[in-house]
Amino acid sequence: MFWKRIAAASVVAASVATAVVVSHEDTTGPAIEAVASTVPAFDHIVLVMFENKKYSSINGSSSAPYFNKLASQSAKFTNSFAITHPSQPNYIALFSGSTQGVDSDSCPANLGSKPNLGAQLIAAGKKFTGYSEAMPSDGYTGCSSGTYKRKHNSWVDFSNVPSSSNKRFSSFPSDFTKLPHVAFVTPDMCNDMHDCGIDTGDSWLKNKLDAYAQWAKTHNSLLIVTFDEDSNTSVNQIFTTFTGAHVKPGSYGDTINHYSVLRTIEASFGLPGIGNAAGKSPILSVWQ
Repeated sequence: MFWKRIAAASVVAASVATAVVVSHEDTTGPAIEAVASTVPAFDHIVLVMFENKKYSSINGSSSAPYFNKLASQSAKFTNSFAITHPSQPNYIALFSGSTQGVDSDSCPANLGSKPNLGAQLIAAGKKFTGYSEAMPSDGYTGCSSGTYKRKHNSWVDFSNVPSSSNKRFSSFPSDFTKLPHVAFVTPDMCNDMHDCGIDTGDSWLKNKLDAYAQWAKTHNSLLIVTFDEDSNTSVNQIFTTFTGAHVKPGSYGDTINHYSVLRTIEASFGLPGIGNAAGKSPILSVWQ
């Protein structure tokens, strides 16, 4: 009877072990890695959104040396997709779990007090700040000013996100310990690659956020780099990387989209999924 119990226990243990492994591609080829049971509870998450480039325009491109250097230190998703076209509904989707019926770049998109990540964090006693480059003043609600466009600033569309959470990128702290729990960053219309080349956005990312990316690795923090949409194709595949603490660098074939990324951020802070993010599992394969 004793040996039967030992054998049965061994079968159970083997089954449990099998249940927590998946296959993904890393930089040296296919590998089997353990999957984390939860998303790490990060101190800070910074997400930066670039514009209108398909995955193949960034991945391996000589015009994007920093994107690819950063990817080699990161979890790179080879099956990451935007939700729709054009730009604005993708920003809204990532922030609120839904396009909220928005299907154009028309401004303003006033969405009232519908659920969104900023309001979730604030209700949980956490801090959210959106940083927009070239916005003329903190709390600005206008549609356009120079190279700033409100269509790329989703948090200003919701009345339950205070104006104090809407800041210029010039306010982004150099002391990263002073960052909010979650920060969204929007480069201006040139630096996000909308009006300028890939090389411009590549230099901007290196100059503005590499210091944070390297700091995040040893300070329980995360940098998410992604795109709003591709170059208006039906595939809508985009370049997305996670860089920072607890990340297992490699190329991951998980099929993800903006709702998956939102759900992962929510899970890090113990928040429930909202909208279409509620139907997504947090991304778990990339954590060590």
